[in-house]
Order: sequence, then structure tokens, then C-alpha cells
Amino acid sequence: MTAAFAIGSAQAKELPLPPQQRQASLLAAISADAMRGDLSFLASDALEGRGTPSRGLDIAAEYIAAQFRGAGLEPLGDDGYFQTADWRKIAPEKERAKFADASAPLLVRNVVGVLRGSDPTLSKTYVLVTAHYDHLGIRKDKGDDPIFNGANDDGSGTVSVIALARAFAAQKVRPKRSIVFMTVFGEEHGLVGSRYYGAHPLVPVADTVADINLEQVGRTDDSEGPQVRAAAITGADYSEVADVLRKAGEQTGIRMTKHPVNSDRYFAFSDNQALADLGVPAHTISVAYDFADYHGAADTWDKIDYANMAAVDRAVALAVWTIANHPVAPRWNTSNPKTAKYVEAARRLHGE
Repeated sequence: MTAAFAIGSAQAKELPLPPQQRQASLLAAISADAMRGDLSFLASDALEGRGTPSRGLDIAAEYIAAQFRGAGLEPLGDDGYFQTADWRKIAPEKERAKFADASAPLLVRNVVGVLRGSDPTLSKTYVLVTAHYDHLGIRKDKGDDPIFNGANDDGSGTVSVIALARAFAAQKVRPKRSIVFMTVFGEEHGLVGSRYYGAHPLVPVADTVADINLEQVGRTDDSEGPQVRAAAITGADYSEVADVLRKAGEQTGIRMTKHPVNSDRYFAFSDNQALADLGVPAHTISVAYDFADYHGAADTWDKIDYANMAAVDRAVALAVWTIANHPVAPRWNTSNPKTAKYVEAARRLHGE
């Protein structure tokens, strides 16, 4: 971990409980059983694969909003917990063509809540925790089972965001920075929901210090071998956020790794990319990049390793806690040539 993220004794004295005690309370609040309950509904046939747009996606949005409400998050959207958009206007061209004759808006929704920070100054800055909640919907041309439930991709990330929101909101002392919890639509159509957020941010982008995105964190049966108590970081040497994740992994028994090919390859293929393009250090955490039922009807909730997912989420929680309590925002790694456009975007963002 870089020196910029070393939490010194002076900061620790400001907290009413020792950091270890507060961290233990936070991590213990993440429940594998609760995530199993959430995912068995979100990835059930009743939600018909949560295609964008669809009735199932709408039901999922209402369910996620209810969990945010129950946790005590403050709504952050233009309609309560919802950031609404008209799919007919923002969808990729081939998708818009399907609805060209419709006259009324076809609403799709990001689901967004915020836990306000405790520090008078740092609470005006934000850490984002994100995942996409859509999947492929109903594919009648793909065999006997037309419902593509999307349990791992990305129901696992969705229920992880819910679990993290519950855990942070349950703490007696809030982190110093504010934390935005968001699930987005339309990832399967090309990051549409996260890019919509990037174009219409609900908190100032210049005050957003990091985004940790969760994608495919439930299955451990990777095509390259079992991934137990391990997770990979996209852009693993792109910013100090990755340094914090690795340290949090060390402290919680999770190996946070860089896949030799996929960590860089998939940086641009998940919802972290929309924030990174704006200059915000943003990464995606995944357990299995490739698994047997990827984009298939058999990606079902019963195949998730819930205990392992909870363990990975505890490492993520510790990383979020660290960033949210430290006065120095994480920075891009300027020595890596692959970050040049993100470094330049950050400079423009902050007027440097």
C-alpha cells in the first residue's frame, strides 16, 4: 500500500472505537444467507432474466430500492431511489429500432442510494460501489430453457452491493466520506446505464474519489481452475485503489490478483469504465472471468458459492472503509502508460 493510504495513529484517535473493532463489526454484518435470499429472488424465473427493458428488470429495480430503503440509505435519484431514462432515446441504435413506433417513454432505471459521511468536509466527497443488475432476459431461440437468469452475471454483484449497503448503514459510526451504492441497467447492451450515469451524475464527478464495481463474484468454478478465497482486479496496476484492495485482501484472507491477460483486457468491459473515462479511479472485482454457464440459461442461483462471495465482499468492504476514512483520495498510477488517458481526464476534471 502506498504511503498516501497509511492510516496513522492521529486519525485513529478521532474514532470512538479502535479501527480493528469497527472493521470487525462492519465485516461481520455481511451475511452469506441474506445474499442467498436476495439472489434466489432476483435470479428466479419470475424475473425472466432481467432483460433491458423488461417487466423483470422493473421488478428487480423495485426490489433493490426496497433493500436500500430498508437499510436506511438516502434516495439519490430523480424519482426516489431511481435515476430514470428513456430507453428509446439512449439505447444502441439496433435496440432503439425495436421501439421506434412507441409514443410513450420506455423508462429504465439505475437504482441509487447514498450513505452520508460523518465528516463535515469529507462527507462532500464520494466513494461509489456499483454493479449491473440486468442480464439477457428471455432468449426463445436458445434451447428448451429460454430464461437466462444471470445469477453470477451479475446478480452476484447486485446482491453484494445490497449486502455492503446494509453492512455500512448498520454501523453506529459512519465513514468520513459518503458512499453511493448503485446498480445499473443496460450493461449487457454496452454499459448503457453506467454511461448514462456518467453523463448525468447524481453527485459531482470531481468529488467522486473512487468506484469499486462488482461483477461475477459468486462462482468459483473458473475455466482456469477453482478460484476460492481469491478475486481478480481489472486494471490491477492502474491506480492506488487496487493497492487498497490488495491490502484489504491480505487482512481478510483474500488473494486480490492481477490476471496476466484478463485484468487489463476486461477493464473496458464492465461498468467501472464509465467512471474511469471521466478521470475517477475505478476498477472491477471478479472471481471467475469465464465459467461454464457464462451467458447461458444455466447460470442459476443455486450454483453460487455464497460463503466465498461473502468473504470477497468483506475484503471489498474493508477497502471501501479505508478509502472512505482517509483524507487523501486515491490517484492513478502515472508511471503506467496504459493509464495515460485516465490521468489526463483526471487532470481536466480537477482543473490541473
